[in-house]
Amino acid sequence: MRPRRSRSWKKSLASSGWLPVWVAASLAVVAKLVFDIETSALPLAQFDEAQQEYLFREALNLAEPEARPKRHDEILRQFNLWPFTAQVVCIAMLNAESSRGKVLFVAEDFEEGEAGAEAGAVEFSACADEGELLAEFWQVARHYDSIVTFNGRGFDVPFVYLRSALLNVPVTQKGWLGYRYQVEPHCDLIEQLTFYGVSGRDGAARRFNLDFYCKAFGIESPKSHGVSGMDINQLLAEKRFREIAEYCLRDVEATVLLYKIWKERLGGVK
Repeated sequence: MRPRRSRSWKKSLASSGWLPVWVAASLAVVAKLVFDIETSALPLAQFDEAQQEYLFREALNLAEPEARPKRHDEILRQFNLWPFTAQVVCIAMLNAESSRGKVLFVAEDFEEGEAGAEAGAVEFSACADEGELLAEFWQVARHYDSIVTFNGRGFDVPFVYLRSALLNVPVTQKGWLGYRYQVEPHCDLIEQLTFYGVSGRDGAARRFNLDFYCKAFGIESPKSHGVSGMDINQLLAEKRFREIAEYCLRDVEATVLLYKIWKERLGGVK
């Protein structure tokens, strides 16, 4: 087994001078970073009695006792969506222009050579913990002024901001939740494909998930390999870390292709 890397990520990573080749190669043009995260619920035992009562209060207050367990389980499944009840276990990143990138993923143990292993133009890098993962992510992000996401304004960006704050990891890009009605510095494709929610929930520009948009535009769905975001908790419990990383990368690859279609066919629509 390979010795773990130092967890001294709280020290000044920015001063290390590290600059990935896939980032450096793109600095001659205005490059965009496309990224996606995978999250996993924290153990319920981590929350004290008062916190658990607060989290499950809605279920406990249901008038019909037989309905309470079902609602309790539904709330538990939602833990993955909240940065105070879940952790980031993977971040996949691609340069929108070059399609080169990196996938950071948490792994309890990994064999020698897996960290930094190459898969074509993408590097897979195992991290000892969430703090190291976030620190490496922000180290890459500081080289980009613009990002592309799918629902990143509503999920990915606030999630990494808050998890970084909780772990005291320095955030190198603080402008990603700026003015909503523009595509710089953050082009959120869910906003663009719904024209900022112009139709509401049921109109012509209603919101669909990434899987649906991909199939509609002829892009291979990230879920085509039989894995979805709903499987992350189980995959993590089974220590199938690389499968999480590969799924997350498929999400980003699909987002890159969807972005290029949007930019060519709908970019500039007001």
